[in-house]
Amino acid sequence: MNSHGQKASEKLLQKPLIKPPRSKASQRNRLFYASIIYLVILGAAALAAPIISPYNPNDQHLEERFAPPSGKYLLGTDNFGRDLFSRIIYGSRSALLVGIVSVSIAVVIGLTVGMIAALSEGLVDNILMLLMDSILSFPTVLLAITVVSFLGYGLLQVMLAIGVIFSPVFARIVRAEALSIKTEGYVEASRALGSSQLKIVFLHIIPNLLGKVVVQGSITFAISVVIEASLSFLGLGTQPPTASWGLMLKDARNYLVQAPWMAIYPGVALALTVLSFNIIGDTLSEKINPRIQG
Repeated sequence: MNSHGQKASEKLLQKPLIKPPRSKASQRNRLFYASIIYLVILGAAALAAPIISPYNPNDQHLEERFAPPSGKYLLGTDNFGRDLFSRIIYGSRSALLVGIVSVSIAVVIGLTVGMIAALSEGLVDNILMLLMDSILSFPTVLLAITVVSFLGYGLLQVMLAIGVIFSPVFARIVRAEALSIKTEGYVEASRALGSSQLKIVFLHIIPNLLGKVVVQGSITFAISVVIEASLSFLGLGTQPPTASWGLMLKDARNYLVQAPWMAIYPGVALALTVLSFNIIGDTLSEKINPRIQG
């Protein structure tokens, strides 16, 4: 075989006949960044709602009820002639606000209770964890309905209820991580050097457990959005005429055949938001603990 033929055969051998499949990690990263981009756009739209919304979300155009999607109404109108596109944008405000406030409440309560339990141990630890476990034993939505029934109906009450309900989850995570971290060598060295308990907590324990708290926070955010929509659907959350995805789905249930867009678009917005937070939570969890990767 001449040198030219030998080189050609070597190239054929070196060139793979079948393209290798894309790695799962690469696909996860794409979904992760796509989720971040979607949530950034959603957050920007919520902040700039008065600027980008073509109509006031509560303005009624009764002569144009059930108008299908068109150039005038991008996503159509509802049973009161209100622009769905504007209401979805304003509804994102309620969803994101509930997520941010309720997760913040849950983190503050959970971090405080979990840290006290981990540092106290003994009787105090047992009592606090018994209280947390008793809250966790109730079904989430049922407990949310009960708490809102006592506090009253409205967005503020929903945020307080969700924050209290999910605080035991953070308390459990913080306690478990704090019990492990406080036995580490660098913590023992800091204690031996005379550092106070408060200094050890803020300089060594909390910074090393924040990763798992952030992961749980993103997952809890998604659940909070679903619970807010569920309570609004039941009439216990956001009250009319305030725009809310749950209220929009409630209004659409009687017009699924006549105007299916009333349910499709807020449902898709809710699903994409929840999916994005779940993807971010799962990806962050894998990055923090690579052993759970598939």
